[in-house]
Amino acid sequence: MIPLNKMINTDKKIIECVPNFSEGRNADIIDKIASSVQSTQNVKLLNVEPDKDYNRTVITFAGEPVCVKEAAFKAISTASELIDMSRQEGEHPRIGATDVCPIIPVANVTKDECVKLSNELGNDVGEKLGIPVYLYEDSARSTERRNLENIRKGEYEGLEQKLKEWIPDYGPTEYNDKVRKSGATVIGSRFFLIAYNVNLNTKDVSIANEIAKKVRESGSMVIDKSGKKRVPGILKYVKAIGVELNEYNITQVSLNLTNYKETSIHKVFETVKSQAREYGVEATGSEVIGLIPKEALIEAGTFYTGNNADDNLIEVAIGHLGLSQLNKFKPEKKIIENLL
Repeated sequence: MIPLNKMINTDKKIIECVPNFSEGRNADIIDKIASSVQSTQNVKLLNVEPDKDYNRTVITFAGEPVCVKEAAFKAISTASELIDMSRQEGEHPRIGATDVCPIIPVANVTKDECVKLSNELGNDVGEKLGIPVYLYEDSARSTERRNLENIRKGEYEGLEQKLKEWIPDYGPTEYNDKVRKSGATVIGSRFFLIAYNVNLNTKDVSIANEIAKKVRESGSMVIDKSGKKRVPGILKYVKAIGVELNEYNITQVSLNLTNYKETSIHKVFETVKSQAREYGVEATGSEVIGLIPKEALIEAGTFYTGNNADDNLIEVAIGHLGLSQLNKFKPEKKIIENLL
């Protein structure tokens, strides 16, 4: 497969930024955050994807590094002004108005350059906006902070205690009125992540949670005669939780694929489908949140057809993964290479 950076024909340095905001219901707030990105020169707004049940919006944009950093700062600033975390509720785990802000190398940019940029952005957010910032993934300064779930543990409601135990990398260390409103933000450089949800034809979220525990790399804690121990899950490079989707009267296994080259999207879908049947339910389809690299879909199409010569591999993948079950999957708007 041709890597993402080889599919984009440019000599410019291009990075992608995919901040997640803790607001998915108020269209005016979402529009203002997106507009702050759109107003930045040499940055292209690629996707805005709100979810009412999660009460979360994923915004994707890309461009030259310095300009992307400016757009990210403006978006985080706007979110901190308009989102009051002391009143926010939603299905998805979160720690702040801008919950997480990943920076991803796309073309002619190294991981180290993205790590440097994430530190510069973190410093600006901490010093100028007064928001506690934790660095994660490749930007983390300790092993325990690489994993977003570790930083987010306790979520926004546990932030006051978190600040006492985990000193932020940038910004205030005390829980003041401003921090009560904005929460904290997690920033870092990472590999391209696919945010992917598999739909289950049941309203019982406990089933979705059990499947999530079975498939995610971290697995779950169990107690037996020898005591408490962790049983790892089936899929490496996969994080998962179960969530309710009240709008459609279904549940989802909500997954993050942190390395789709090692654990493919079709392998994730087929594994969840197999596990669902053990609980007497069906995986009826799936959805991609944000954008997806073309090669991930081509690989899925190849898997389902048994060859890579088919001209309609992407359409085959969309059909077999059920990507148009909830919202029609449009390749021109969801595949990152098509947008860049």
